[in-house]
Amino acid sequence: MSRRSGTLAAFIAVTTLFFAWGFITSLIDPLVAAVKGIFTLSDRQAMLSASAFFIAYGLVSFPAAAVIAKWRAVPSILVALAMMVLACLIMLGAANIANYNLVLLGLFVLASGITILQVAANPLAAALGDPAKSHFRLTLAQTFNSFGTIIGPMLGSILFLKGVEVEEGVALTEEVRNNALLGIDTAYFWICGLLVLLFVFFFFARKTVAGAAPVIGSGKNIFQLIGDAVSSKWALIGAAAIFLYVGAEVAIGAQMALFLNSPDVWRGSDAPFAVPLLGWAMGSDGIGGVGLQEAGKAVTFYWTGAFVGRLAGSALLYYFRAHRLLMLFTAIAAAMCLYVFAIGGVSSGFIALAIGLFNSIMFPVIFTLTLERSSASEEATSAMLCTGIVGGAAIPFIVGIVSGETSYIFAFIVPAVCYALLCLFAFSAGRAQTVRAAEAASTH
Repeated sequence: MSRRSGTLAAFIAVTTLFFAWGFITSLIDPLVAAVKGIFTLSDRQAMLSASAFFIAYGLVSFPAAAVIAKWRAVPSILVALAMMVLACLIMLGAANIANYNLVLLGLFVLASGITILQVAANPLAAALGDPAKSHFRLTLAQTFNSFGTIIGPMLGSILFLKGVEVEEGVALTEEVRNNALLGIDTAYFWICGLLVLLFVFFFFARKTVAGAAPVIGSGKNIFQLIGDAVSSKWALIGAAAIFLYVGAEVAIGAQMALFLNSPDVWRGSDAPFAVPLLGWAMGSDGIGGVGLQEAGKAVTFYWTGAFVGRLAGSALLYYFRAHRLLMLFTAIAAAMCLYVFAIGGVSSGFIALAIGLFNSIMFPVIFTLTLERSSASEEATSAMLCTGIVGGAAIPFIVGIVSGETSYIFAFIVPAVCYALLCLFAFSAGRAQTVRAAEAASTH
């Protein structure tokens, strides 16, 4: 096998990981709505599901980077997949004994494995090919991640939300509750099996990936990596940007079904069913208005927007400077959140779903812009950036508090502020000097 074909095969193998963690992560959205009903939780308590998942990034990213620096990417990826299999077994136990605390533990372990994948796979995808096309390559890999996020909410809504409603003061029947728990059990059983297959696939592809990957990593321990990362202004700024982006994206997605199902948006309206593709995907139950399961299916379009946007963004990044495209997309996303906040009503549901389109390029572009400007080593910078994903734990929790005290519509002011700050990040990145341009061949 030639060097070029080996690099392509390695990139394809790594891209399968992006799909897997996209699919698994997006199951959080219908799961938040399901556990709210199953365990009779407040918005704040239900959003702990997202927090338990994303807090792992804050705790595991630097240990993961230290492990990867010592073991290299491929063995670390295999360890991560094994951890994710264990997490699925915990989720199976949680569903069978109906224990919410065990659900939170399973989500934390699952996300810990995904964190290792993220720290290993993001710079690996950027590095496997022409250095000048790192933005394009990572955005393309993230496109497959988005494809996974399309499937997750639809499947989760079908399995988790049948008959589930979360109106104030209304408890689920035992039959509906048991069916929802069975759906969770079924989903994670099959995910467990797919992860085992992915482990086997990657095990046999390990030599191809290891042979094509550039040698990245200094062998630094965790404390050296942390010291290296915090010494770089842009590693810290990039981590803050990832914090804001992931926090905003997850907060919107995690509460989207509940938002669409609220009385002020779609609960009393049949308008969404008149939209050809959206109405077909939601599948009306024949009862007026939008039920929670129908709203959960609609969340698929939030993540479909990210998928379409990444396909388009991959092409646009060939012709436009990355920071300028990021400025445009973040400004539009902020404006859309402000529309939901200020106007509300049925139209706000369509606007909220469309925000996913402009989320699309944010993660890969923030990641590569930061790598180019960070004076820290690549593994330290990557670990700091992945630590920033803990925003998916903090900001959804804040949004849960705000929505609980006010409304789901009012809570959109929080992601609006996040996107406005990200627009400022993009502007600053455009004015900052790159430090890796001369060493692009070894880093990107």
